[in-house]
Order: sequence, then structure tokens, then C-alpha cells
Amino acid sequence: MFQYLFAEMNDALDEIEKYYSAAPAVKKQEMLRKWNLLKQMSDGIMDEWMSFEEKMARIRESGLFRGTDPFTMIPELKLQSFVKGQGYFKLLMYKHAAEEFNKVVELYPESLMSRLYLAVSYLHLEETHVAAKELNRILLNSDQPRLKALAYNALGCIHAKHTDLEKALSCFALSLKLDPSLQEPLYNLEACRSNSGKLHYGTQLLALS
Repeated sequence: MFQYLFAEMNDALDEIEKYYSAAPAVKKQEMLRKWNLLKQMSDGIMDEWMSFEEKMARIRESGLFRGTDPFTMIPELKLQSFVKGQGYFKLLMYKHAAEEFNKVVELYPESLMSRLYLAVSYLHLEETHVAAKELNRILLNSDQPRLKALAYNALGCIHAKHTDLEKALSCFALSLKLDPSLQEPLYNLEACRSNSGKLHYGTQLLALS
């Protein structure tokens, strides 16, 4: 639901950025109204979402669902930076998400889940070198198949962006081997083989949040 909403909002911003300067006066007025509406929506969504995330964190910490929520076993979950980082990530605000998860890994250097959020945030920001460094650290230190599968999928996307398709295909295959239930590496394998389509990464992290 949120992906479609933000896709539409991003399309509107792209139109404003691309055409505003050269647009006639009437069209500029229309774009200005659209810009003000988008800004109001952004501010409102951000406030409501962060309030929602704080409530979610309180319920998780209360132990109400202890034994059923895997996140109750992660000590850094109690950090405000972790909660904020997840909120920004869900809102596709990857620069702010990276800032928050950097704060988390300063306090919990071995938090591989936080490093995965951090890596995927950097990947969305096209900072592929930093993202690859974090992903390789996860792969070296994690013994959780699903976490490694998500890391391999993201690493495959980096190789694909650098047009190293052989390494990309290998990473996607390893991701599926570790967790055959993942959909993203399947999409990415097809995108690489057909040399068309959009790479998928990070969506599964939303389901883990």
C-alpha cells in the first residue's frame, strides 16, 4: 500500500523537478500547488508514522507477544535510533534511515540485522561500496540462513548495477539456496537473464519489521 503511494508521490516530484523551470506560468502554478500538497502530506505522514512506530516499540518491549515476535530477542530494539531507523526505512527515507542505523551499530557493532538495514539503505542511496562492505560483514559473521539470503540478494543487486552479471547471478542463486521462499532473488534472476526489469531489494525487510 505504502509503496504505491510513495511511487505516485515520487513521480509527482520527478515531474516538478524536470519541468518546472521551463513550464508556462499556468503550469507552474499547478506544479506549485502540487508541491505544497506533497510537502503537507510528507510532514503529516512522517509525524503519524513515527508515533505509530513508538507505540509498536512500547508493545514489543512490554512482552505482550513474547515468544511470538523474533524482534523481542534483539536488545537494540529498545534503542530509539532503531525504531526511528525502521520508520524512516518504511517511508523510503533512506538517508535518514542510514543515519539512525549508523547510531545503532556504534552501540551494537555485532547487530547484523541493523547492518542489513544500513546496507540496503546505502544501496538505495547508490552508495554501493559502503553497502557491499556491510553486506560482506554480515555474510562473514551470520549463521542465520534467512539473514544471509537477504544479504546475498542485496549483494547480487550491487554486482548487477556494476554490470558483473556472472557474480550477480551467483549471488541470487545462493540467496535462493539459503531461503527458497524469498521472492526478490527470483525476480532479480529473471531481470538479469532477460536484461530488463527492475532489481528488487529491501522489500522483505519491511516484512521483518
